[in-house]
Amino acid sequence: MTVAATMAARARRGSETVGRTPTELRAIVEHVGAELELAPAENIVEWAAATFGERFCVTSSMADCVLAHLVSTVAPGIDVVFLDTGYHFAETIGTRDAVEATLPVNLVDVRPQLTVAEQDATYGKDLFARDPDLCCSLRKVRPLQQALESYDAWATGLRRAETHDRVIAPVVGWDQSRQKVKVSPLARWSDEDVERYIATHGVLVNPLQYDGYPSIGCWPCTRRVAPGEDPRSGRWAGLNKTECGIHQ
Repeated sequence: MTVAATMAARARRGSETVGRTPTELRAIVEHVGAELELAPAENIVEWAAATFGERFCVTSSMADCVLAHLVSTVAPGIDVVFLDTGYHFAETIGTRDAVEATLPVNLVDVRPQLTVAEQDATYGKDLFARDPDLCCSLRKVRPLQQALESYDAWATGLRRAETHDRVIAPVVGWDQSRQKVKVSPLARWSDEDVERYIATHGVLVNPLQYDGYPSIGCWPCTRRVAPGEDPRSGRWAGLNKTECGIHQ
């Protein structure tokens, strides 16, 4: 039995389909967070899948399919949650479709309560330009909050190398706002690690990555980035905003 599997057995209690209390979940983080900090990404996913079973999911923005691919090799059939904001590039939707068609995962589309047209009618046209924080809340943060209600733990592709704000992101941490365990298997990966994994495994990549979009969000709030620029500078350019709110 691997170290990850041993820790999973230690943490597991009762049926995998029955949710644990926030107190129980936080205790799991406190017991294993430090032990898994330096573990390989595959072992981290193995531990999470064994510990939480059907109450563990993965989220993906479809900028690339690295996390979805890695998780599918460890836990085939896992739920991969995709936030369909209604503002995605066609290339992002195409990448999402390719993941569903080629990887052994259960793709879960999560949509906001309001369509783009309904949001325009309620809040005025182009809310993203006038109040991007509210737009992100309506189309990303709140839908994810609702989608995660049936899970105890969720995995993200968050990497410390991406922004200064993410330097302290733990591999296994506590999501205070959602009262869930937050797993970031790729937290310690560098850009070179990601590129190596893509090349080794032939992983799908959003075509926009090769067209000057190293960080891909909704099309109204994402622009191309010139060589040498901060990869995240193309997100909400010209605004005092660097995150959508999901990881805050």
